[in-house]
This record gives sequence, structure tokens and C-alpha cells, in this order.
Amino acid sequence: MRTRARTLALALSLGALALTSAACGADVEDDPKSGADEAVTLTNCGREVTYEKVPERVVTYDVGITEIMFALGLSDRMAGYAMADDKGDLDGVAWRDGYERTKWLSKKRVNKELVLDARADFVFAGWNYGFDEGEGFTPAVLDKLGVDSYVLSESCRNGGETSRGRSRGVMPPLDALYTDLRNLGKLFGVEDRAESLIRRFRAQVARTEAGVPEDRERPTVFLYDDGRDKPFTSGRYAGPHSIITKAGGDHVMKDLEDSWTTVGWETVVDRNPDVIVINDYGDVSAAAKKRFLTSYGPLRNVSAIKHDRIFTLDYADLVESPRNPAAIAELAAYLRKLPD
Repeated sequence: MRTRARTLALALSLGALALTSAACGADVEDDPKSGADEAVTLTNCGREVTYEKVPERVVTYDVGITEIMFALGLSDRMAGYAMADDKGDLDGVAWRDGYERTKWLSKKRVNKELVLDARADFVFAGWNYGFDEGEGFTPAVLDKLGVDSYVLSESCRNGGETSRGRSRGVMPPLDALYTDLRNLGKLFGVEDRAESLIRRFRAQVARTEAGVPEDRERPTVFLYDDGRDKPFTSGRYAGPHSIITKAGGDHVMKDLEDSWTTVGWETVVDRNPDVIVINDYGDVSAAAKKRFLTSYGPLRNVSAIKHDRIFTLDYADLVESPRNPAAIAELAAYLRKLPD
């Protein structure tokens, strides 16, 4: 689990970012536009979408998506958010005031009824982050109800098929974050604020990359989300890929043309990661996940298990969110301490 010190460090880091952004004068627009002078057309998941007005009652799904809105200073545009209560402690995050001002509509999945009850005019979610044909909740369905939507770029479908359905991801994970910040900044009239965030995130990532040792081999890293029979992990289009590679690691599943997906344990054993990063969320604690990994027979000779190199990040660090740059710095600090 995240320690008190880690939570405080993240809160201070992101809080400083928010204060710095607010202090930039001409570079930051303090208040979003009250209305669009003309329609705004954005490219979202390869499709041009035109919005006739600035949304006034937004519903978001999941923690990373919700915090993108908060980072852009758009909590006053939100009707509420839906999110399970297993995504970590929200009290110490930089956008605690956003959570305090915004209604928690549901701790279950978002659906049509919730959106209509909230009188929402816009939904920000993603494929498998709220949107799901099986649940009858898609951008097309919302369009018929007169509700606009925006799809999280990390979740864009790329035309591939997997055992779990359609594969996702069309751009590098950090590019997905910057794309969504820029698009939403344009839609809500806070373009200066979006660009300020992007500049600072890029600078933070660049500082971390500059500290990665050049004279040593990169440790190989596997992301473990959950799963006993088969591990659920990330491919090259989910947040962990950028977090691992920018932090100085070599992502062992970088060849998977998907975001979040399932692999076989034999693949993990064969690729023999030096480090395993645990995604901390859900009913199974990070400590319980670690106990499973260290006691699972097939993994006993894997380098990360033999040398007890297991690191934990929170769910909100690993999905597309404004926490990604800080997570890169945090993992980089851990990797730098590993013995050669």
C-alpha cells in the first residue's frame, strides 16, 4: 500500500504544480469560457467529433478521467463522477477540493439512467472505462439521448481482437494524456491551462529521464495488475509502458499491441523480469498480491522474485491520469537504487 510519506510527497508535488500553474498570469486562463462562440471540432480516437456548445454538466467515469477534469480546473462543469471505492485514498491528492465539490454519483458502473438522472450533457469515459456495448452504454447510445461524449485516448480501439475482446491503444500513453488535455482544453476554453499542464508534465518527465544512468543495462520490468490463472498486465499502449520506459526500465510486454490485456504465466517466466510492479487497487491488496507472486511455484526462479524486487504503484498512477509524470519519477528513484 502507498505509505504516508509517498502520499504526502505526491500531494505536495501535484499541489505545487497546481499552484505554479495558477501563478503563471498570462499563460493560464483562470475561468473557463461560459459559452462557445462557435462549434468546436476535435479528433477523438481517429474520428472527428463536433460539439455545438461548451458542456455544463459533465459526468466522468473512473479516477484518472475524473482527475483530468480536476487538473484542468473544471470541477464547476461537473454534474458528478462514478467510480469504485477501491482506487486508493483520495484525501491526500492534489485535487482533494475537486472531490469535495463534486458529487460521487455511483460506486458502480456508469449507465444511461445515472446520466439522465444527473441531467448530464456530456460524458467523459473510455472503452472498458465505462463504455461497453454489453452494458448498452456507448457514445452512439448517448448521442441518441442528446448527450455528447468524449472517449479516453488510452482506450481507443485499434482494430485488433484479443481473447478479452477488442484491443485498445493508438498512440504512446503519455501522448494520449497530452492529447486529452489539449482536446478538452480547447472544448472548455481553457487552452492556456491545458498547455501549461502539458509543459510542466513534459519538463517533469524530461528531468526524470535525464537522471536515468546511461552506463548500466536497463532492468526489465513486468506490470502485475491481478489474476491467478493468468496475469492481467499492460501492453505498449497503457500507462505502465511510458512509466516503465521513461523511468529507465525495459517493459517486458512492450510488444503487445494493446493497452490492458491478459498473458500466460509461461510468458512472464520466459521473459524473466528483473522487477515486478504491482498495481494497487481492488479487493485484493498489494500485500496479498505480493504474497501470491512470491509463493507461486512457476515464478520461483524469476529474477524479480529471487531478489525481492517488487514495487507498488497505485491504480491512479498507472491508468492515464495527471499522476503519470509523478509515477515515472517515483519508479525511476526505485530503479536507480537497484544494484548493478
